[in-house]
Amino acid sequence: MAKMRTVDAAVAILEKEGATEAFGLPGAAINPFYSAMRAHGGIRHTLARHVEGASHMADGYSRAADGNIGICIGTSGPAGTDMITGLYAAQADSIPMLCITGQAPVAKLHKEDFQAVDIESIAKPLTKFAMTILEPGQVPGAFQKAFQLMRSGRPGPVLLDLPIDVQMAEIEFDIDAYEPLPVEKPKASRKQLEKALDLLTAAKHPLIVAGGGIINAGASAQLVELAEILNVPVIPTLMGWGAIPDDHQLMAGMVGLQTSHRYGNETFLQSDFVIGIGNRWANRHTGGLDTYTAGRKFVHIDIEPTQIGRVFSPDLGIASDAGAALDGLLELARERQAAKTLPDYSGWVAECQERKGSLHRKTNFDNVPIKPQRVYQEMNKAFGRDTTYVSTIGLSQIAGAQMLHVFGARKWINAGQAGPLGWTGPAALGVVRGTPDATVVALSGDYDFQFMIEELAVGAQFNLPYIHVVVNNSYLGLIRQSQRGFNMEQNVSLAFENINSPETNGYGVDHIKVAEGLGVKAIRVEDPNDLPAAFDKAKALMGEFKVPVVVEVILEKITNISMGVEISGVNEFEELAESAADAPTAILTKA
Repeated sequence: MAKMRTVDAAVAILEKEGATEAFGLPGAAINPFYSAMRAHGGIRHTLARHVEGASHMADGYSRAADGNIGICIGTSGPAGTDMITGLYAAQADSIPMLCITGQAPVAKLHKEDFQAVDIESIAKPLTKFAMTILEPGQVPGAFQKAFQLMRSGRPGPVLLDLPIDVQMAEIEFDIDAYEPLPVEKPKASRKQLEKALDLLTAAKHPLIVAGGGIINAGASAQLVELAEILNVPVIPTLMGWGAIPDDHQLMAGMVGLQTSHRYGNETFLQSDFVIGIGNRWANRHTGGLDTYTAGRKFVHIDIEPTQIGRVFSPDLGIASDAGAALDGLLELARERQAAKTLPDYSGWVAECQERKGSLHRKTNFDNVPIKPQRVYQEMNKAFGRDTTYVSTIGLSQIAGAQMLHVFGARKWINAGQAGPLGWTGPAALGVVRGTPDATVVALSGDYDFQFMIEELAVGAQFNLPYIHVVVNNSYLGLIRQSQRGFNMEQNVSLAFENINSPETNGYGVDHIKVAEGLGVKAIRVEDPNDLPAAFDKAKALMGEFKVPVVVEVILEKITNISMGVEISGVNEFEELAESAADAPTAILTKA
């Protein structure tokens, strides 16, 4: 066998495992690993401006396509601690991501050496596996185990910490003798799925709740086929949005306290049975459990056995990969279809379509400053079915999820549970790396945009074009809205008179100048009638210069977006649609 440095062995393993897209920042303690990447030549590296940004880029890359695993690389000390928010975002949403850090020499780890931090202990609660590798001979096995764990069961991130002397040490290693470890995923039995299908077909108003596990499993086509055979409506979760296209007749809308549709909530409240596949019963989806569970039976299918019963106890729980469960359910459903023993749910489907065609929020406002609802209406018109949206948190994300349309799996990329501000921009860059031919549109409020605005330079340097829509009300809008219950509006305004940019009219930061200074193109829109032309110009600039294009939309400062504490009591602060003209881009709007 050949003798080589551990880092050369590690890079060869990355290639064999199919992980060849890296994001990071070099430094003294990780330079040996960078030298191995340079010598190998098969790992593409994107230089970030901040290690947290690199972690979100790797996360976005992992989410962009089936099978992707993004790599985040940084030096010792603060590089690892900067990755923690990225690890949390990936862990919370079941995203595989490999973080690699440099470290002080093994003999110095207990001596408080420069930038020597116990990153293994810090990262363990937020990873499937975290390890400081103390022996050179353990490096191949640690990487082998990391890839197996990232892909097995509920996916998630790992962190491998490499002391510099371990990186430089030589070991015997033969990449031809290396094989990835088998991926372990539970599979539902036929008997289990028969019981699940029996419960469903005994109901009058059944629903399928489609979670992000379906998208992780690459099983969206199976979900749609199963829904069509059974003729049962589907409620996607925020992480499962796109598993069934928004305009499919069986897509019954999203349910929840914030990122939901009026028709989705109303349909759920009329249901008597729910089978959840690959979902967590997240609290922003369920709201109060007494309301959510009343009068209906539940089957819960999830890849992680300890998720079943974590939020509430279902009538039947099944530990299974979503794809395997859907394949088994499809086989049973086809058999019962052939035997003509499936119930007729056409009346129930018609009721759901009636609600979907009538229960909408108004979007067609002509106000100046612009109301946010109009922005999403124009985005629906401007961007086609193949658009991939990227967003994270805030009123922008909540309203966007209420009013935008998604037509396929992995076309809504969202840090759903962690919701870290600043995630959107770097994640969008990772998505562009993962799907270079896709139209990627990011959506941020002004504060999310400002959090990691420096990463725009990465898009300029590496020619990673996407459109970043920034809805600017110069407020921490979601926090301001939540403070209403405390009868205050404290420390949430971002407005100030910018003495260098009076054209911002008291909205504070001049995003156009900052964006252009970072090497990208930028457009400001103040009249809603100018939005179509602005989006057309953004597409043209993106195509011509191959860089991110910022479209900043100046909003009215205060808008309260629909939300509540129970799915039966969402507060509607704005006008509702009374005709097709009020919501011209809504799905199945009635005249």
